[in-house]
Amino acid sequence: MFSYKPSGVCAREIQFELNGDTIEKVQFIGGCPGNTLGLSLLLQGMSVQKAIDLLSDVKCGSKNTSCPAQLARALKQATSK
Repeated sequence: MFSYKPSGVCAREIQFELNGDTIEKVQFIGGCPGNTLGLSLLLQGMSVQKAIDLLSDVKCGSKNTSCPAQLARALKQATSK
């Protein structure tokens, strides 16, 4: 299980599990419950690179980032080790 502390968003933490280059599970602590749960369900079984490609540039309102973009950042960190 990986844990990431996002910045600039409502979520306080993002936890996720990978199986090789596939996302097994994602959980957001805090944030918009329906949106983060929906995102978590959609990402299950998706490749890490596809998720990074889809989520990296997502913005939340006038913010320069979002919970999805922060997850993409976390996935990059987790897979660059």
